[in-house]
Amino acid sequence: MDKMKSAVEGALARIGLPTGGNLISKDMIRALTIQDGVVRFVIEAPNPDIARKMEPIRQTAEAAVAALPGVSVVHAALTAHAAQPKAPSLKVGGHAKPQDGVMKPAGVKTVIAIGSGKGGVGKSTVSSNLAVALARAGKSVGLLDGDIHGPSQPRMFGLTRRASAPDGKTIEPLHAHGVTLMSIGSMLAEDKAVVWRGPMLMGALQQMIMQVNWGELDVLLVDLPPGTGDVQLSLCQKSEVAGAIVVSTPQDVALLDARKALDAFAALKTPVLGLVENMAVFTCPHCGTDSHIFGHGGVAQEAEKLGIPLLAQLPIDLDTRLGGDGGTPIALGEGPMAQAYAQLAARLIEGGVV
Repeated sequence: MDKMKSAVEGALARIGLPTGGNLISKDMIRALTIQDGVVRFVIEAPNPDIARKMEPIRQTAEAAVAALPGVSVVHAALTAHAAQPKAPSLKVGGHAKPQDGVMKPAGVKTVIAIGSGKGGVGKSTVSSNLAVALARAGKSVGLLDGDIHGPSQPRMFGLTRRASAPDGKTIEPLHAHGVTLMSIGSMLAEDKAVVWRGPMLMGALQQMIMQVNWGELDVLLVDLPPGTGDVQLSLCQKSEVAGAIVVSTPQDVALLDARKALDAFAALKTPVLGLVENMAVFTCPHCGTDSHIFGHGGVAQEAEKLGIPLLAQLPIDLDTRLGGDGGTPIALGEGPMAQAYAQLAARLIEGGVV
């Protein structure tokens, strides 16, 4: 049965969509059942308008599965999500309103910041996969996309729906792959630029922490923007952050900026839980040779010098990139990269951080 299911999913994964991805990577298959050679499944489109245009894809999917050995009959239905809620009626990105005490969402036990000194080191990829790995380990996990100018988590989780605020005050977050997610990218069009000054960034951060219905969470991960700016300052000064994880590549330029991020967290009296060395090595899929494209061991040496734990060394991996672009984080799988993120999650859990 598992072999047949894998074969069916493989056939569906080969059917591309006009907007990119396929029926499997976009998580559009529902109610897949296989019994005595009879295969039934539902293709769920994002909305009724798209569903009306997908009949050719439904027919192609039905034919592709029918061609598989052992399949006698295929029934493929087409459906759509219910009408999506309107965009939140509250104003987002106004000046932060003064409030007494720290920003501590009700029901959230631990807040962990994930930062980097510079962009392009894979901080958001690490954040999304660590969130999924912690959820798979049995923890209730939230992920706040604090990179307000460049939000990427909705794409990495395959979310096209918008967050809603039915009463104009409380924002209902989105849920995917076992993670509760909030991002400014789920409140604006994907290609709309956020052109805000510091006070508006601080206001948006405050709203996404305090006005979101996070529910009961063991941990809230905050994917910070690169650098040491307003968002880092506001988060660490105005909320109870248990600690920070700093992501860097081994190259000297990245390490130079990572040291600044470490210094900033020290100045803000936020403990650094450890360093993650990303893009540590590239293994050629053809010859198996390891290439240290960004240098070798720089983050490990920095961690040893500063007495900070080296939490993980993660390679450059094509499937990790494809998973992020396709909305299915690599940590959802069972391969070596999923195991690496599972080990990172286990280390945080065993250390009592989460």
